[in-house]
Amino acid sequence: MEKIEEGSRRRKSPMWEAYEWVETAVVTIGVMLTIFSLLVRPALVNGVSMLPTLRDGEQLALWQVGYHDPDYGDIVVVDTPQLEEKVIVKRVIGKAGDTIDINFQTGEVRRNGEVLEEPYIKEPTALYEGVDFPVQVPEGCLFVMGDNRNNSKDSRNPEIGMVDTRRVMGKVVFRLLPLNKIGPVE
Repeated sequence: MEKIEEGSRRRKSPMWEAYEWVETAVVTIGVMLTIFSLLVRPALVNGVSMLPTLRDGEQLALWQVGYHDPDYGDIVVVDTPQLEEKVIVKRVIGKAGDTIDINFQTGEVRRNGEVLEEPYIKEPTALYEGVDFPVQVPEGCLFVMGDNRNNSKDSRNPEIGMVDTRRVMGKVVFRLLPLNKIGPVE
């Protein structure tokens, strides 16, 4: 006669199944909290300064672990305690040592004498905000601008000016919401 191991055909009790569900949920939540507190961070687009790339109300995921050297074209979220909106989402245009110049008649932005190719902008830069050009980006700072150049408070504005790299909260890497636009942010 075949020996059947005890419990192999026994149904699990409802309490045991509930315990397993709770355990799975707790582990999943723990992993998600770890990921979102250490590796990525959520952020919200507030306003129209990054049109057409990002829209007001979109939820974003930022890469923050090991992100200490922003590169040209990166979209970053910056902590701005001096402003009412507290954080801003902008694109890196210049890094330490770069000379930035803007011709407001032609809308051209130059970095170190070279006109930037900017297929992501809504329209050429025509809005002067109080900073006289050319400017040199100091050590430990970035020059950032919104993609909607004529409706963006950015490094052209003395209230923001050059952004200290220590204020960069992370690089925008993924759009979480709205669901019809979920995916990587270029």
